[in-house]
Amino acid sequence: MQVIQTKRLSEEQKERIMTLWNAEYPASLGYTTIAEFDEFLNKIEQLKHYILCNLNQTIIGWLCVFIRNEETWFSIILDSDFQKQGLGKKLINLAKHDFEALNGWVIDNDTCKKSDGSLYAIPLPFYLKNDFNVLSEVRLETEKISAVKIRWERIP
Repeated sequence: MQVIQTKRLSEEQKERIMTLWNAEYPASLGYTTIAEFDEFLNKIEQLKHYILCNLNQTIIGWLCVFIRNEETWFSIILDSDFQKQGLGKKLINLAKHDFEALNGWVIDNDTCKKSDGSLYAIPLPFYLKNDFNVLSEVRLETEKISAVKIRWERIP
């Protein structure tokens, strides 16, 4: 496995990451075109991508770190065929090395379905094992998502 760090994605990388996004996240968060996905990427500041590739150089995971409202946020996706092998932890640890704090939104209910109709697995236990704190009083509630804020901070 190899991790590529970059500030810009190639068109091929964008297409594969969008495919991963649509397969692994709840269907309500999906993108139908690269233009829509580009619009999402273009709205965020100071982007850094961590792209996880398998031995065939196929992208199987992606973590991006960005600034939103003066805080450092992240999004992460890992192909479900490669979960529970320490690869998500590897990506998170790379970001932890590079940043003082990481914030994210995590779906904490078991009602979301993925595009294939299967239930979206709640990732909260993964983040708790990786030293994130749940800020249960801070929630994101929209038509598309119901999520709780998580935060990791480096202890000096």
